[in-house]
Amino acid sequence: MRKAVWPLVAGLFFSLLWSSAATATKIGLQAVQPFTICVIRFFLAGTLMILLSHLLFRQRMPRGSEWRSLALYGLLNNSVYLGLYVIAMRQVSAGLGSLSVAMNPLLINLLTAVFLRQRLTLTTILCLLICMSGVMLAAWPLLENSTATPAGLLLLLAGMIAYSVGVIYFSRTKWNGLPLLAINGWQVFLGGVFLLPLAAAVYRPGLNHWGVKAWAPIAWLAIPVSIGAVQLWLYLLKRDAARSSFWLFLCPVFGFAYSNIFTGEPITAYTIVGMVLVIAGIYWQNTRKAV
Repeated sequence: MRKAVWPLVAGLFFSLLWSSAATATKIGLQAVQPFTICVIRFFLAGTLMILLSHLLFRQRMPRGSEWRSLALYGLLNNSVYLGLYVIAMRQVSAGLGSLSVAMNPLLINLLTAVFLRQRLTLTTILCLLICMSGVMLAAWPLLENSTATPAGLLLLLAGMIAYSVGVIYFSRTKWNGLPLLAINGWQVFLGGVFLLPLAAAVYRPGLNHWGVKAWAPIAWLAIPVSIGAVQLWLYLLKRDAARSSFWLFLCPVFGFAYSNIFTGEPITAYTIVGMVLVIAGIYWQNTRKAV
């Protein structure tokens, strides 16, 4: 029973934490440049996890080809995905930023089916349709009222593709028992290393205002999101990448709640009905046997 419940609990807390990133990013962008947010977030979170992994818990260091795997995963999952995402968030609302996360389950399942030749079961297809319907229903009023530039939407799409490829890459890579904390710490840290030259090139001191409005969202993105949420996500991915991706459908629902509280975006009957559909689809996918 506990084995069945723990993935559900992990998925729920992952969605709660991961969905807060869009609102935290929007708040941080009012005070700090996009790439500056990313680099500080990556180095702070990565350093903390590396110290915990190797000094406190005495976990082994990566070795051999594992460094190449960590570098590629960090590039896709942090430098490319979050680098594009933080730029896009200057041009779209927090609600639309959360909504974009719901594209990942579809992309992950489609990419898995096409490139890894894994069959899409009837249960998976139906759950995808239910969840996507719920997300679109919840987002309908927001899509009517929110503003977004074509460039911002294209950046979101490109980031989602990079993230989905990274998910599949992680799930197919043999990590040889390397602990999740070490994997997460190094891939986040290396993502910061790759993005640092670009962040330094575009940095303008006058565009960054260091205070609570800057450090609070960066700290939230680094610790609860990059450490807490990603640790839960890696745990879920190791179990089943395609099935775990359904938890991303909950992110827009929670994201709407965060954006309503912190940025005033509306919650309507559409949002509530959409949440019910999303939860139903996730529950079915995680409890029914594939057919």
